Amino acid sequence: GLGLALAVVDRLNPIGRTRADDRSVVVTAADGALLRTFVSHDGKWRLPVRPDQVDARYIEMLLAWEDQRFRDHPGVDPFAMLRATYQMATEARVISGASTITMQVARLMEPRERTLPAKFLQAARALQLDWHLTKDRVLELYLTLAPFGGNLEGVRAASFAWFGKEPKRLTVAEAALLVALP
Repeated sequence: GLGLALAVVDRLNPIGRTRADDRSVVVTAADGALLRTFVSHDGKWRLPVRPDQVDARYIEMLLAWEDQRFRDHPGVDPFAMLRATYQMATEARVISGASTITMQVARLMEPRERTLPAKFLQAARALQLDWHLTKDRVLELYLTLAPFGGNLEGVRAASFAWFGKEPKRLTVAEAALLVALP
């Protein structure tokens, strides 16, 4: 019954066109080198990038910092939720969050005010994203949408703006800085 209800809700609320679809136009040379970029319709430098186009150490640091169980949970990490709830109950304030990378993607795709009902919607959308997309596709969306200050979104735009190079060529120090910025 619960599975059927979730399938109906999923069907009634599909993942639609979002900010993830509004990317910068990128002009490349025959060898793939970046020649020119244009801002997205909303004025952001949002350059598409796949996980295999980013330094592996950056990906490792990102997952260690943001979501250690990314590949193991269904979009929402129940252990992180329990930990955050326990900490909030015992300390009477927020000590740590429970947002997964998938939940952050849901928030970045469909920004809402930061309220408890919005957090529940974000968790529901994260479950839906994980149901429909591979983990690499979710990671790709995060790598493209994560905010890096001003109108920079995504690790590729940040890598060019901060270091003048593709994110595949980041040093360990550069990767660590870019993990910490968002």
